[in-house]
Amino acid sequence: MKAPAEQWLDFAEADLLACRKLLNDDFLTNIVAFHSHQVIEKCFKAIMEDKGLTIPRIHSLSKLFGNIEHFITFSIDTKMLQKADTVYTVSRYPGDIGMLPQGKPSGELAKELYVFAKYVFEKTRNIIT
Repeated sequence: MKAPAEQWLDFAEADLLACRKLLNDDFLTNIVAFHSHQVIEKCFKAIMEDKGLTIPRIHSLSKLFGNIEHFITFSIDTKMLQKADTVYTVSRYPGDIGMLPQGKPSGELAKELYVFAKYVFEKTRNIIT
């Protein structure tokens, strides 16, 4: 059986693959945004697992990053973390809840989040495996 950190990365990779397959569908931008967030979250949790830290049951990328930033050797755009955190709930619920006026992230934002998630995944894989 794989080490727990590698298992986190396997799940992150599945989310990344889902993003890639859905990336050009304008109807599914919210799904791409959600899975992009999941990629980053699972990568951060893989790093925590690798370092022997207790993994909190939270989804905030900014808070998770605060737990690992001194362990990673690659740069993280904290503004992108904030964007991903902002669309996390929005991507799962209708717009009338008031999160985003349009109810869904734009195709451009979904692609931006995917590119960022892919970067985080590749860099995380390099430091864990």
